[in-house]
Amino acid sequence: MLLQESGEMYLETIYVLTLNSAYVRAVDVSDKLGYSKPSVSRAMGLLKNGGYINIAPDGNITLTEIGKETAEKIYDRHSTLTDFLLHLGVDKDTASADACRIEHVISDTAFTAVKEFIKKQC
Repeated sequence: MLLQESGEMYLETIYVLTLNSAYVRAVDVSDKLGYSKPSVSRAMGLLKNGGYINIAPDGNITLTEIGKETAEKIYDRHSTLTDFLLHLGVDKDTASADACRIEHVISDTAFTAVKEFIKKQC
């Protein structure tokens, strides 16, 4: 299943939430993203059917191996691009918002080049 930007955002959010809690529910995702509960519920169903998450009978959401790999990739992109933009002098809110948009469209080749540039210059 090819993920769209929204699917990547959901996975990244679940990943970030699991960094602070072993128990993540759809309502937590809804609260974090500010999306309606029905929208989140539908997305969780799609992610589950795509093999990216598991949902326990008690509602606990966990990432599958492919879900975790995808979430970590997006989170790395977000963190790296945010830090890079901050280093360039962009304010924190703008850097985070712009990184969030860029992380979904930047190619692996371009992102690797950005990471290498940061290692050398920053």
